[in-house]
Amino acid sequence: MGFLDAILGRSKPVRPDLDQLFALPSAAVTLQAAAGFEPTGLGSVCFASVEGGAFARIQEEARSLLDGSVEFTQDTYGYTWLLVRHPPEDVAGLVNDLHAVNTSLEEAGFGPQLLCSLVGFRDDRQRSLALVYLYKRGTFYPFAPQRDGGEKRDNPLELQVRAMLGDDLTIEKDLARWFPVWGAPGL
Repeated sequence: MGFLDAILGRSKPVRPDLDQLFALPSAAVTLQAAAGFEPTGLGSVCFASVEGGAFARIQEEARSLLDGSVEFTQDTYGYTWLLVRHPPEDVAGLVNDLHAVNTSLEEAGFGPQLLCSLVGFRDDRQRSLALVYLYKRGTFYPFAPQRDGGEKRDNPLELQVRAMLGDDLTIEKDLARWFPVWGAPGL
């Protein structure tokens, strides 16, 4: 950061640290013990779609790397989601696969297109919860849609989860950056 940046109040963006994803298995244990949320075995990576042969090769590499256990979908906003499935008890394996996909995209020059990764959870009352990793911020936040459908969030649950996981994950402090991920695969 330069002198002029400091005077004008500009700061350098946080450099993504994909290794933070490896904190998710311990966070899953905390969620299970403190709130009864069990992993679903589903996780996904969201990125801005890119056209071209290089990106098609990356998609094929992801399929072969993950033994074909991935699905690619596109949401209504034009973003591509890669869904990964694992047995619910294999959070570490799921995180390894999400990390591998993110790393492959980053190393192929598609880092700027990466938006977020998420891992899904559900409790015995059938409430859904996702722990979302913001690639460009290097932070996590909980996302909990309300059970009754529609596009409403369970804000009290999100804040409760934030308090529970403060020792396990780097939680995004700016609540305005807790973007909803309606209809995300893996949620």
